[in-house]
Amino acid sequence: MTQTLDATGLLCPLPVLKLRKRLQALAAGETITLITDDPAAVIDVPHFCAESGNVLDSQSENGATMTWIVRKV
Repeated sequence: MTQTLDATGLLCPLPVLKLRKRLQALAAGETITLITDDPAAVIDVPHFCAESGNVLDSQSENGATMTWIVRKV
């Protein structure tokens, strides 16, 4: 099951903080799709995944919006 977290309009560190909170409720192996327009997310999301041990499955851009798929480990 994939959940979606729309964090557009939120600035650092809110997208990552909300992502961390939502990941806590997921079971290992489940994914969450994060949508953000915060330019700092390019640094913050991969760093969060590396620090937390979760897996960044994919990253894509559509204009100013970035979509990240993070899998809980």
